[in-house]
Amino acid sequence: MREFINSVVFGWYPYLCLTVFLLGSLIRFDREQYTWKTGSSQLLRRRQLRWGSNLFHVGILVIFLGHAGGLLTPIQLFDALGISHGFKQGLAIVVGGIAGVACFIGISLLAHRRLTDPRIRATSSFGDIAILLLLWLQLTLGLATIFVSLGHMDGHEMVKFMNWAQGIVTLQPAAASYVADVHPLFKAHLFLGMTIFLVFPFTRLVHVWSAPIWYLGRPGSQVVRTRFARGQTTTGVPAARVPRSAAQPMPIRPSRQPAE
Repeated sequence: MREFINSVVFGWYPYLCLTVFLLGSLIRFDREQYTWKTGSSQLLRRRQLRWGSNLFHVGILVIFLGHAGGLLTPIQLFDALGISHGFKQGLAIVVGGIAGVACFIGISLLAHRRLTDPRIRATSSFGDIAILLLLWLQLTLGLATIFVSLGHMDGHEMVKFMNWAQGIVTLQPAAASYVADVHPLFKAHLFLGMTIFLVFPFTRLVHVWSAPIWYLGRPGSQVVRTRFARGQTTTGVPAARVPRSAAQPMPIRPSRQPAE
């Protein structure tokens, strides 16, 4: 029974979450584009939002890239580069720990702001609050796993998660067996992380797909205001003279008839 549950949670459930994540996002973008937004409450309480949002977004970006690169990069590549499993785990603990603390502080500020301010609470939906609490709990579990990882710095446990993630991506039937005997904290962290992907299309997190990354490569522009003078365009260049006959027809005036 235990093996069956492990197979369902870590062998079948990831595909359900990924399917809903991709198809749900596509369907929502196609049918409910007006709900594709973050629903910002910046005007209600700006200062705490600025600190919380910056810490959260910077931290979550580092965590996401670290997890994606660390789990999906083939183990053979690390071995070929001479990067030991212990060094990789130590680097993950240091970088992930710093980013996790920053992200945890940021989301705690955001959650406190949304739950304690009556005006923001009144404009918040159930989904807004639920996804904040899910992310907060997931970060708490992630930080708690650091203390478990410190007990085995050889990197052996991390290799299990790499094999599991790469097994799911490559459709290996026995992928769930790699994490069958890991610590319960890791299992809870994995399960909640997959659940966040499952509810992703139904929350404000869909705005991640619309991140304006292309702005980073956009050439700069400058808006210049000039005084609009008669006979000139808004840029200060004299307007081209156009013959009146070509610009507009002459008005036809009625001829005056002598009074009878």
